[in-house]
Amino acid sequence: MITKRVRSLEYLASPLLDTPHGFSTRLGGVSGGHLSSLNLGCHRGDEDENLRENYRRFCAVLGAGTDSLVMTHQVHGTAVRAVTEADRKADVLDPTPFDADGLTTDRPDVTLVVFSADCVPILLYDPVRRAVGACHAGWRGTAGAIAGVTVAAMAERYGCRPGDIRAAIGPAIGPCCFETDDDVPQAMEAALGPIARPYMTRSGEKWHVDLKAIDRAVLLESGLAPEHIDVSGACTCCEHQRFWSHRHTGGLRGSQAAAIRMEAVG
Repeated sequence: MITKRVRSLEYLASPLLDTPHGFSTRLGGVSGGHLSSLNLGCHRGDEDENLRENYRRFCAVLGAGTDSLVMTHQVHGTAVRAVTEADRKADVLDPTPFDADGLTTDRPDVTLVVFSADCVPILLYDPVRRAVGACHAGWRGTAGAIAGVTVAAMAERYGCRPGDIRAAIGPAIGPCCFETDDDVPQAMEAALGPIARPYMTRSGEKWHVDLKAIDRAVLLESGLAPEHIDVSGACTCCEHQRFWSHRHTGGLRGSQAAAIRMEAVG
């Protein structure tokens, strides 16, 4: 994963995804107070014009218009929605009409957006069928194999072969900071079986869970090649001055966005 900077704005991108995309940080925006500075969460209490300017800056580094964005109301589930130009927002503050934690499209100049602030953002790209996907994986979504569900949705709708798909797993809370009670590892084992087991470690009465590693294992199980999966090593909680972290702030925070789009050919 490569860190890129355009003036004061900093974001991450993967060399594996040869299409416009990026994982935002909290650096380079205009929001103030506890939302300083690049807040991209539309329901965090920010000023409307701050949000519009933050999105203008983030979209500019991706070569996208702010009127190309498709967003979803995330509910920590496994629903994946295929979208087209009809789902784009004319304004970033327009209501989001559907609940889902994954988005896919094969339409050019439709920019998929998912949000995070410790949860795992995952971007997918098929250079053969020319389709993209984006999903949000909290621990419930990870247990529900949302990454694999999104791959399956791309295969079913666009004819993608998992072996062709490239994936980038963005900054998220690491096992260093994701300390849980028994309920999380129990849910992981019940849903995913042995593929999750190596990435959960007991420490006293608590567990440390590596969500990014489990999501990678799900993608491998779904047929992606190991060399086609890029994983950010950044922990949003450890690096809370660089990223928004729900756990570090107790919920008083902004949101990162992960975005991806297909460019028109010709």
